Amino acid sequence: MREPIPSHADHESHDIAAVRQYLTGFQTRIADALGSFDGTAFATDAWTREPGAHLRGGGVTRILEGGGFFERGGIGFSDVQGNALPPSASAARPQFAAGRGFEAMGVSLVMHPRNPHCPTVHANVRMLTALQEGEEPVFWFGGGMDLTPIYGYEEDARHFHQTCRDALAPFGADLYPRFKTWCDEYFYLKHRGEPRGIGGIFFDDYSDGGFERAFSMMKAVGDAFLHAYLPIIERRRDTPYTERERKFQAYRRGRYVEFNLVLDRGTHFGLQSGGRTESILMSMPPVANWRYDWKPEPGTPEARLYSDFLVRREWL
Repeated sequence: MREPIPSHADHESHDIAAVRQYLTGFQTRIADALGSFDGTAFATDAWTREPGAHLRGGGVTRILEGGGFFERGGIGFSDVQGNALPPSASAARPQFAAGRGFEAMGVSLVMHPRNPHCPTVHANVRMLTALQEGEEPVFWFGGGMDLTPIYGYEEDARHFHQTCRDALAPFGADLYPRFKTWCDEYFYLKHRGEPRGIGGIFFDDYSDGGFERAFSMMKAVGDAFLHAYLPIIERRRDTPYTERERKFQAYRRGRYVEFNLVLDRGTHFGLQSGGRTESILMSMPPVANWRYDWKPEPGTPEARLYSDFLVRREWL
């Protein structure tokens, strides 16, 4: 049997308790704000791993289904520990693949509005620490946010990207273009040859400037989320829609499912490490469909999504 994973409390330079406090508070703030917007409170589902499970730890899932505005939304906090990094985390870090335990904590959210003119949004902030008895922990932060419109509005896309750039500006002018490019490349359905949405920012393996600076940057991204998303859904919430638009929404949601199940590293990490399946897959939309070789009619709003929004471009 392995020796217990060393305690983070032994490493004062890495204030893991402060990260945990920020993440749980972040989850509560988002649930309160979006629940108030919807008019429906998020349900709370706290969970812990069974003794002897592959993973130790637990988390809290905040879930809203069948709300007044959101058809489905989930905000999950997890804090889990294990004896070996799963392949999705260690593939790029072979020096950590053997003999290191880990602790992973983060908040991940996906919101699926009912109105097709209101975009789906995803955001995530997280920290992973690789642990070895007798050695300093090796940490890295990750996260970001991205927007997936069904019907595109340039005003919304510019606002979302401007908020992302403003959040990163105090940490260096190079971060927004770097993280935007990373987002464009990550949220791309290679088997379809198309982006998942209009992007945003994405970062992983981030520890530049040491623990406190990297942590501050992650917090800035998390704190920008409501500023990026709420003005968009406030602007679009009363836009009329028809059954035709709902059908297109379900079709585009199929692409969201494909990305999350086939390509998303977070999904793979959770499933490979023995995570809680219900919490991992809460990002799935409530309704999605697939049509064989379907193409939008030229000149329609559906065609404009492909020509003007599902392309890599500069929004600012």
